[in-house]
Amino acid sequence: MESRKHRHKESFSVLLISNTGQSSRHFHVSAVLMRLLGVFLLCICAAFGWLMYEYLSGNEVTGSYVSAGQDTTHTELTDQIAEQEETIRRLEEEKDALSRQNDELTSENKALLAAAKTTQDETVATAGQTADNNGADLRFSSRYPYSETGEVSEKYSDAHPYISIDTGEQGEVVAAADGTVVGIGSDDTYPLIVEVDHGNGYRTRYMMLQNAETLQPEGARVQAGTALISVGADNEQLDYQVIYEEKPIDPLIVLEAKG
Repeated sequence: MESRKHRHKESFSVLLISNTGQSSRHFHVSAVLMRLLGVFLLCICAAFGWLMYEYLSGNEVTGSYVSAGQDTTHTELTDQIAEQEETIRRLEEEKDALSRQNDELTSENKALLAAAKTTQDETVATAGQTADNNGADLRFSSRYPYSETGEVSEKYSDAHPYISIDTGEQGEVVAAADGTVVGIGSDDTYPLIVEVDHGNGYRTRYMMLQNAETLQPEGARVQAGTALISVGADNEQLDYQVIYEEKPIDPLIVLEAKG
């Protein structure tokens, strides 16, 4: 007969004893099952440890993201404040520049006004010197063109290139300087116009708004003060014009310069 070898299996006995008087239970657990149970517990512990590590690492990363976001927001606010301060500084510089330009323009305006006044004074002085030269060069004086006291009702302007004088009864319109009567006529506005040439570019016109009598014929030589027109009624108007080199000038400049 062949001899048989018996294999011995390792096992663990587990005895459960009841304290309540019930029957006890006895279990047999093999060594392999115990090893598998141990490996299973080790896997569970390893998985739990890995989950705890991932959880803690995630909290650290989230904290880093929050800190980075806060740093970015702070940087943006700092940049905006710096830009606003730069804008304010630039606006203040532009304000100062405009203020300086305003001061310069004010000074230039004052200088121009002073220069214009000086030019006007020089013009009046020149007119006075011209009026004083009553000899052969200019032969033009500043005699008032009316024999009586006539009131100047409207002064010279660009739109009104002569002066208007209100005359009275029995007065006479007289020549302002020596010269020659070169024209007697009328137009749609004036019933009578008398023009006298004084030489060297000077002419005078005596324009009556009402009918009046002419006292000198055309071509007559007259002297300063010679009667040209007889005024026969009150409240008539004489428009007196001075022309130099074909351009009207203000008669009052010459009259005031002459005094």
